[in-house]
Amino acid sequence: MSTHTFVGTVFETPDRHTLNHIPDALIVVQNGTIQQLIDPTKDATGYASALQAAEAAGTLTRLKKGQYFIPGLIDLHVHAPQWPQLGMALDKPLEEWLQHYTFPLEAKYKDIEFAEKSYSSLVSTLLANGTTTVAYFASIHLEASVLLARICLDKGQRAVVGRVTMDATDQCPAYYCDPSPQEALRLSESFVQQVRALPGNTKELVLPAVIPRFIPSCTDESLRGLGEIAKKYGCHVQTHCSESDWEHNYVIDRFKKHDAFALDDFGLVTRRTILAHSNHLSHEDMELIKERGAAVGHCPLSNAYFAGAIFPLRKALDMDMHVGMGTDISGGPTASVFEVCRYSLMCARVLESGTDASLVAARRSQRSGSHVSSLEAFFVATANGGISLDLKIGRIAPGYFFDVLVIDTTIPNSSLMIFEDLETPEEVFEKIVYSAAPHNITHTYVSGRLVSQR
Repeated sequence: MSTHTFVGTVFETPDRHTLNHIPDALIVVQNGTIQQLIDPTKDATGYASALQAAEAAGTLTRLKKGQYFIPGLIDLHVHAPQWPQLGMALDKPLEEWLQHYTFPLEAKYKDIEFAEKSYSSLVSTLLANGTTTVAYFASIHLEASVLLARICLDKGQRAVVGRVTMDATDQCPAYYCDPSPQEALRLSESFVQQVRALPGNTKELVLPAVIPRFIPSCTDESLRGLGEIAKKYGCHVQTHCSESDWEHNYVIDRFKKHDAFALDDFGLVTRRTILAHSNHLSHEDMELIKERGAAVGHCPLSNAYFAGAIFPLRKALDMDMHVGMGTDISGGPTASVFEVCRYSLMCARVLESGTDASLVAARRSQRSGSHVSSLEAFFVATANGGISLDLKIGRIAPGYFFDVLVIDTTIPNSSLMIFEDLETPEEVFEKIVYSAAPHNITHTYVSGRLVSQR
C-alpha cells in the first residue's frame, strides 16, 4: 500500500457558504485517496504521532511559508480538437466560426499524428493550469478519440471523454459527419468499450461518455440510441443545451419543447449528464435538470462571445442545482479555470446591474439577487464540479481523491501578493481566486501522483 503524508495550510469549500481554512493541516494519502486530515488545533496527539511516523518513513512533503493546498480545478466543458485555434476568430458570428474554422479543424483529427501532437499539448497545458479533471468533447473519429483518453491516462489527468456524434446531414458538413445513425451508434458504443478496456485504467481515472454534439446535429435515431448506450453502460452524457437563441429556437421548432425536455425524452438527462451552457433554460427546465440530478457546465466567457445571454448562476445555486465551470476551449479563449471563475463573477454582476448606460439604472434589464461571491465561484469550480460528475473530487477531505494544487504566493513579480500583517485568511483566499496565475501553481497532484511541476 502506497502512503504519503503532506503538511500545509488548506483552503477548501465544502459548500457554497463555507470556507475551510486549516493551518498546517496534516493529510495522509493512501493509494491516491485521502485517509486522514488532521487539524493540529483539534488533535495535537494524533497530529504529532502521524507526523513522526511520516518523518521516520521518509514519506513527508511539507509546504513552505506562503504556499497553500487547494483542491484541483474541474473543467466541465472542453472541445479538445479546438485547442489549435484558441484565441482565433472570436470576432466572427457563430455560424461562420463553426463552418470556416471549427469544423475544418476538427476534421483534421482523422490524422492520428496531428491528433497526438495537439492532444498531448492540451493535456499538459491544462495540468499546468491546475485542471485536474476535464470533461472532454473529442471529434467524430474513433481512433483519435480513444487516443485522447489514453493521453489523459498516461499523463495522469482525470477525465470524462466522449466521441462526438454528428449524423444529421442537413446540419453537418459532408466532410465532417457520421455516415449514418447506425454507424454513429456503433462507433460510440465501441468508444465506450475501448476506453473501459484501456491498459492501466482499472481505477477508472478516465471515463467514457456519449456525446450528441447538440440536438441540431443529431437525428432522432442517434439521440435515442445514445440514450440506450448511456443506460446500458451507466456512462456519462455530455451535450450542449439551450446555448443560443438559434439553437434553442431550432429545438422548439423541431420538438415543440425545450432542449432539456427533448433530451430527457431520449434518456439523455441522467445523474451523469453535463449540459453545457444552458443559458436559455426556463424555470421548468431547471427543475427537471435538478430532479434528474444532471448538471450544467457554466461557460461564462464563451457565452459572452456566442450565446448572447448570461446563465443565471445564482438562481441555479439557490435551487441547489449541480453546476460546474467550463472553459469551453476554444469558444472561450483561456485554458484557466481560475479565469473562468473571474468571468463568472463579472457576468453575475452584469446580470444584476444591467448594461445599457443610456437607460437609468432602474430600466437596465436588471435581475436583482444575481451576484455571486468568490467563495461561491470557487465552490462551483471545485466541489460542485465533483458533485456534477458524480465523483469524489473537488474537496480536500477524507474519502476524496488527492487531486490537489499547491499555490505559491511567494513567486517574484506576481500579481498574487500577500501582506500577512494586513490580511485575514479569508482575504488571502479571495486573492488566490482573483489573482492566481499558472506560475503560482507549482505542483499539480491527481490521485496522489505529481503530474505537473514548475
